[in-house]
Amino acid sequence: MTGLLGAAEIREIAARIGVNPTKKLGQNFVVDANTCRRIVKSADVAKSDVALEIGPGLGSLTLALMEAASEVIVIEIDTRLAEELPMTVERHGFDPQLLTVINEDAMNLEALTPSPTVLVANLPYNVSVPVLLRAFEKLPTLRTGVVMVQSEVADRLVAKPGSKAYGSPSVKATWWGELTSAGNVGRSIFWPVPNVDSSLVRFDRRDVPGDETLRLKTFALIDGAFAQRRKMLRSALSGLLGSEASAIIERAGVDPTIRGEALALSDYIRIAQAQ
Repeated sequence: MTGLLGAAEIREIAARIGVNPTKKLGQNFVVDANTCRRIVKSADVAKSDVALEIGPGLGSLTLALMEAASEVIVIEIDTRLAEELPMTVERHGFDPQLLTVINEDAMNLEALTPSPTVLVANLPYNVSVPVLLRAFEKLPTLRTGVVMVQSEVADRLVAKPGSKAYGSPSVKATWWGELTSAGNVGRSIFWPVPNVDSSLVRFDRRDVPGDETLRLKTFALIDGAFAQRRKMLRSALSGLLGSEASAIIERAGVDPTIRGEALALSDYIRIAQAQ
């Protein structure tokens, strides 16, 4: 089996290309090969897959994906890291022709060629939710994935209605699929060691419940409800639905006096359809 990156080599590469991990870009590089293989295995990556990695950094997880997938696409905002990655892949015995490097901000993510089937990423803490939701929206070929995020973010993504962590990301993500907890990872696997805990979240796609027009209407309602989450639903949505708010919500079969945090995606969809 081809060796993956170790802590010493990661530091050597970083020093050689002049990379000092920055909080601004949320750079905490994984230095433990076993954790990388564990993440790839938990995503069920197979040789039939085209894997997408967002924020590959110095390539720890990339090499584990090269072992398991047929091709790997990476999106890296840092030009120095993007240019170094094919050389790292080749040094470790993999064919760089099977790696596509996109030196771009993942928030500009659009359709990709080849079409990725699985997402595996150590997402930057500061943009993990918007990047993840954009990937779901723009890449319908993604059937599954496992992402590593700050534990607090993971709790929000997998939260159920009525729980303290439940919020707009919890609801919106379920438009595209089911998100479940896939375990925790220790701080010591990172360089530099972060001051927050990290967790894994697994995504499994299902058919979306409606077209793009319905999604946008539904998401506007979700945003409205959680912008004022302590208010009754009829009050929180009055800015969107006007004086008819109560009537529309009731027509959808939802109690207008409850809070938005008590509703599942299906409830918001019914309100959108009742407008």
